[in-house]
Amino acid sequence: PLALAAITRHGSRHGEALKLAIPEADLFVSKKWSDALSGKVPALLYERPIMEEIPAWWAAYDGIVFFVSLGAVVRMIAPYARDKHTDPAIVVVDDAARFAIPLLSGHLGGANALAEKVAAILGATPVITTASDVGGTIPVDLLGREFGWTVERQENVTGVSAAVVNGELVAVVQECGEAGWWTRPTPLPANIRVFRSVPEAGDLSRYGAILWISDRAEEPALVHPAVARKVVAYRPKTLVLGMGCDRGTDLAQVEELVARTFAERNLASASARVLVSLDRKQDEPCLLEFIARRRLESAFYAREDLYGVEGVQNPSAVVEKYTGTPSVSEAGALLHARRFGDADLIVPKVKGKQTTLAVARILNTAKSAPMGKTAAGGNA
Repeated sequence: PLALAAITRHGSRHGEALKLAIPEADLFVSKKWSDALSGKVPALLYERPIMEEIPAWWAAYDGIVFFVSLGAVVRMIAPYARDKHTDPAIVVVDDAARFAIPLLSGHLGGANALAEKVAAILGATPVITTASDVGGTIPVDLLGREFGWTVERQENVTGVSAAVVNGELVAVVQECGEAGWWTRPTPLPANIRVFRSVPEAGDLSRYGAILWISDRAEEPALVHPAVARKVVAYRPKTLVLGMGCDRGTDLAQVEELVARTFAERNLASASARVLVSLDRKQDEPCLLEFIARRRLESAFYAREDLYGVEGVQNPSAVVEKYTGTPSVSEAGALLHARRFGDADLIVPKVKGKQTTLAVARILNTAKSAPMGKTAAGGNA
C-alpha cells in the first residue's frame, strides 16, 4: 500500500493529482487545506501535527510520498529508519512538484522506481543517486527479484556491487533460470560478460566479480579462497518436486528424503519452486506442512493427467494398482515442469520408507504455467 502525505495547499493539490493516477493510494491532507481539494478523489484529513501521524504510516505502508520539504522529512522520519530491507520506500516531492526525490529504500525498497513513476505523472524530474541506476548497470542485490530469485552469499554483495559499478570485469554465469533479467533499455555494459557455465568463463581470477545464477548448491571453483569473496549466487525457482507418500506419513520422513536427495545431487534448496502430487493427496498433512514451511507452490493432478506422461523412467505396476497411474512422483514433476517450458528429469524416483521423490528442472520459461487440477477440477 502507498500513502500520499501533504502538508501545504500546493502539496495537497499535487497529492490529489497523484491519487487520480494511482487510485489505490491513500491521500492524507491536513484539514487546514481541505478547501484546496476538488473532491474528485477521497482524501483522509488529519488534524494533528504530521509528526504524530508518521508512526502509523510507517507501520501500515510500503511506500510514502511526502509533499513536504526534504529537510523536514529527514527530521521527521529519522527516529523510525532502521534497515533498507524493512523500511518503506520514501519519496519527497517539492511544493512546486518540480522534483521527485527517493530519500529512503531507493534501491531495495523501490523508492527509485516510485520516484520515476511519480515524476512521470506530475511532470517532475526524478532525482536518482543510486550508483547502479545512474550507471545503467546490474543492481547486484536486485538481480532476478521480479522472477522470485533469492540471493546467497549476501556478505559479498557490497564488494561485488562496487566492482560492477566501478567498471571492473564481471562474469555473469547463468546455468539456468529466466533469461530476461536485463530489463534496462540500454545495452549491457561492456564490462559485463555472460557465460553458460563456470568452465566457459575461463580463468576466474581475472574477474572483479562473479554473478552465479544456478540451482546447484556448490561449485568447487567458486569456493576457492581467491574467488569466493567475489561471488554472489542467485537461486532461480527451477526445481519441481514430484512426491508420493503413504497416508499418514509423518513430516520428518518427507523432510529427510528431500534433504538427503538434494545433498546427494548438489541441488540448492532455495531453487525448489513447487511440490506436485496426486489429487487425492491434497489434504495430506505432511505434504501441506512441508509446502507451508518451505513456502512452495503446490499442484495436485488427477490420475488421468499423470497417466502416460512421456519421460517417466520408473513406472510401477504396484503404484498403478493403488493410484490408477503407474507414476506419481516422476510423472507429476515432469508434467508440471513442462508447463513452464522444456524440462529434464534430473532426479529419477528415489524412495524413502513411506515416500517417493523425483525432481524435474525447468530448462526455460517460454510458457505460462497453469497449476494442476484438484479433485474438484479447479486450480491448486
